[in-house]
Amino acid sequence: MEKLKTEVLLPEEIDKAAQLLAEGQVVAFPTETVYGLGANALDPEAVARIFAAKGRPQDNPLIVHCTGREQVEELVREIPKEARLLMERFWPGPLTLVLPKNEVVPGEVTAGLDTVAVRVPAHPVALSLLRAVNFPLAAPSANLSGKPSPTRAEHVLRDLGGRIPAVVDGGETGFGVESTVLDCTRRPFRLLRPGGVTLEELQELVEVSLAPGHLEEGPPPSPGMKYEHYAPEAEVYLVSGPGAAAKILELSEALLRKGQKVGVMTWQERAGLYPGLTVLSMGPEGDLPGLASRLYHLLRQADDLGLEVLFVEAVSERHLGLAIMNRLRKAARGREIST
Repeated sequence: MEKLKTEVLLPEEIDKAAQLLAEGQVVAFPTETVYGLGANALDPEAVARIFAAKGRPQDNPLIVHCTGREQVEELVREIPKEARLLMERFWPGPLTLVLPKNEVVPGEVTAGLDTVAVRVPAHPVALSLLRAVNFPLAAPSANLSGKPSPTRAEHVLRDLGGRIPAVVDGGETGFGVESTVLDCTRRPFRLLRPGGVTLEELQELVEVSLAPGHLEEGPPPSPGMKYEHYAPEAEVYLVSGPGAAAKILELSEALLRKGQKVGVMTWQERAGLYPGLTVLSMGPEGDLPGLASRLYHLLRQADDLGLEVLFVEAVSERHLGLAIMNRLRKAARGREIST
């Protein structure tokens, strides 16, 4: 891949970013969830540049970011009335709806599926960019495929510096985990990926079921379902239950004797339980929004510290904890220990 000079743009330089996008290039930009890597969703060649820059599998569909419901209506065949209720309540915001697409949306965006995932981001920089280009942006997370998602411009540069022409630096993102993805093409609506809008919040308005843990053959209906995601270089072990600390100490002792560098992610009040280990603080105990906002930064920090093994204490799977545990399970790649 040709080495590019990646320019860091300020939010007031949106016009430069818009010009690159109008020319069919890709640009990274902040949303309220994570940084996205955007391209003109209606231009197949531009969309192909997203996959090339990220090293993303072609059968992994993209989310299309829009300025509002009017632009969404240009991309889809129908919007169920229950989906309109969700739009009114949660847009702009971290909720992606999967709807039947019309012919204007290229198959490159949807992995050949007859549906398209759409959302309206809440970040002012993202909305300014969408209004400046006046076309929808296909935008997965702006990281190398499989790595922790970027919540700061520096994360984008670490993964994609030299691979994309520009990133708009809008500071640290808010939610820190990707949007919730809801399949609105079946009844009841199906939660494909938990995220910034919680299952409990959705169920206050509409009936929602959980997608199965396994996938049928073929392209996944949503990003974040089929492939390894969110993983640092360290081997991640997700440990749950009342004996989590004792089990982590037992396992880490053997690893330390072998000369391996071991860390643990835990609530700040529990840090003292792990003498001799590198502790990555998840923040005050029970602060799930705070943990979500820095989750990927912590996983990247594990790499910065050269950790070879990272134990992570599991959290409650209620509310935002469902999204956090979804990401941690993918980072752990099946390495889960119950005590």
